[in-house]
Amino acid sequence: MSSKQVTLTQVAITTVSINHLGQQVVSELSSEQQAIDEKWMRVAMDQAKLAEAKGEVPVGAVLVKDGELIATGYNLSICEHNPTAHAEIECIQAAGKVLENYRMLGTTLYVTLEPCSMCAGAMVHSRIERVVYGADDLKTGAAGSVVNLLQHEQFNHHVAITKGILADECAAQLSNFFKRRRAEKKALKKQQQLQASQP
Repeated sequence: MSSKQVTLTQVAITTVSINHLGQQVVSELSSEQQAIDEKWMRVAMDQAKLAEAKGEVPVGAVLVKDGELIATGYNLSICEHNPTAHAEIECIQAAGKVLENYRMLGTTLYVTLEPCSMCAGAMVHSRIERVVYGADDLKTGAAGSVVNLLQHEQFNHHVAITKGILADECAAQLSNFFKRRRAEKKALKKQQQLQASQP
């Protein structure tokens, strides 16, 4: 195998779904679909910026159906003192009102960070067809990094998963936020120590 073939294999974006027999199916994304996914992921990243502007962890989500934006959401857990106010939950709740339905058949949810177990459960219950996420969450990811609840064999609905769309940019958005927050906390602590040491 040539190195060019290896490189193409390493960067190929795939969607993993479950067929009617319960078998996992992996299909490579077309360049056209990848461009569409990148477009909507950038919209989700803009939502993440809104979260960051409020001091929230910068995670954003958008729900799309038939090429149309249905709803958006971003993290609000800190502002709302609500551990369930994740970007995906905010987006799904807004979409339910727009669609006037608790089922979101034929929709795709784009989110900048791999969904947690709570958000994955909401996606299964709302019958979202496909989730596309950017950065892996190696601590609490429920779309395959830690556990895969979106395609659990015992569930009556399975969500197709496309991961890694603008992964580096989504990861950088998060890591830059945490780096800046650590620096701010360190500066505040230093300032408090200086004030405490003055007579």
